[in-house]
Amino acid sequence: MRAFGVALASGTLLFSAGVASAQTTEVQAYQVPSIDWKPCAEDPTAECGSLRLPIDYKKPDGEKFDLAVARRKATDPAKRAGIMLINPGGPGGSGVSFAIGSKEYFSADVQARFDIIGWDPRGVARSQPVKCSLELLTRAPSSYPANQAEFDALAAYNRELKEDCRKRSGPISDHADTGATIQDMDAIRRSLGEQKMNYYGISYGTLMGQQYAERYGDKIRAMVIDSNMDHSLGTWGFAATEAQTAQSSFDEWVKWCDRTAACALHGKDVREFWHNLLAKADRGEVTDPFDPTRKAEARQIIGAAFGAFYGPDWKGLTDFLVELDSGKPAPTRAFAADQEVNAVFQAAFCSDWSLPVRSFAEYKALERMENTIAPDMRGGSLGHSAITGCVGLPEKVNNPQHRLDIDNAPKILMLNALYDPATAYSWAVNAHRQTKDTTVLLTYEGWGHGVYGRSDCTNGAVDTYLATLKTPKKGARCEAVEPPVSQTLGAGKSKLPAGPQPGIPGWIR
Repeated sequence: MRAFGVALASGTLLFSAGVASAQTTEVQAYQVPSIDWKPCAEDPTAECGSLRLPIDYKKPDGEKFDLAVARRKATDPAKRAGIMLINPGGPGGSGVSFAIGSKEYFSADVQARFDIIGWDPRGVARSQPVKCSLELLTRAPSSYPANQAEFDALAAYNRELKEDCRKRSGPISDHADTGATIQDMDAIRRSLGEQKMNYYGISYGTLMGQQYAERYGDKIRAMVIDSNMDHSLGTWGFAATEAQTAQSSFDEWVKWCDRTAACALHGKDVREFWHNLLAKADRGEVTDPFDPTRKAEARQIIGAAFGAFYGPDWKGLTDFLVELDSGKPAPTRAFAADQEVNAVFQAAFCSDWSLPVRSFAEYKALERMENTIAPDMRGGSLGHSAITGCVGLPEKVNNPQHRLDIDNAPKILMLNALYDPATAYSWAVNAHRQTKDTTVLLTYEGWGHGVYGRSDCTNGAVDTYLATLKTPKKGARCEAVEPPVSQTLGAGKSKLPAGPQPGIPGWIR
């Protein structure tokens, strides 16, 4: 992977994690109730319940909320090795739904050994969701402001959205950060009377795992963090690495088309086709794929490609783009006016990351850097939208970045694909470098977001570790496996990690 030393060096923050002990004391002081398990409404073969917890752990006697949890008990009690909490990422993914569907995700051996427990993080789905106006969300200004006035409008909109969500949701919108979430995680462990827990987290769920290990390392038996965040990066480092990994995913799609006859653009200049299509969209000559009465913007097309890279679903993407270019009509999709939706991204991400862009001039410099690194993707799709989604909000956040510091924990297994569009491989490398004595990094030499389930090699490494605590050797790698070819974009039952916002895989209205 290409390194962007200057950007990373200037973008890495060195905040201390010294507040951990005080926060640990807070959650230990709160006496958690037990969970009243009952058959889940969605699937009675799984159990569901809730745990009443403080919204603000600094005020344990203050307002409470109900944390939704779901469980699938170990299928072989003789092999049972305890509980395993799981989280699908986002921020915004439902751990309850993940646990209910976990029999389709984890191997039979993992299901035999663990009570698999998922929870909807605070502000998500069934756990006092952060609600926002859909009408307000759908009229968001461009995250690519062209002048000072548009930059100011973006900042004003972000503040308006924050206030709208707070008005509709209450104080939970001010306490949806990962620092609070990991205290909820330990509350689940304690409510079940377990001395130690196991954990599998993917995507944004790795941030939860990393920070849990920092504060509660002695409470861990085993931990797998798959497709890792790097919570030490500042604005420029975050933007640079996100742009780089988006571009590398694009490059891999082009290579696939070059070598694969199933690609609708095989034998053609894929980059030329791509840029011609974006140029047509810029001229207003492409129909919106979700609303035939409107024209598609180039950013929508780029977003569709970025989403397909999660799989990756290269054939589905190529077929979709060829149809889009041909002008064939697309299905409609309508939103009801003033409908409330669960949109926790801003409340969570902008409380976990301080990525300030203080002026339009600073924004333009950042955009130029992104475009230089990722010319085909016009910058970094996810990284750019995440940063601009926090423009205008307070720079002081609940859970600021710091170098990862894990001291009192067993060996933790980290996984990452070389060509992950969302969580850059360099993030995993950097997080591992910060914790080289307590983590082992397994590299998957292939594509997509999420490594478990990719091959016998990746599955075997995870399953063996969870069963025996034996980690792969230092520098271990699993060969790439060509992804399956689907017929239509997003076809089949998706196991993709949750995405953070509309247009990103996993976002649910």
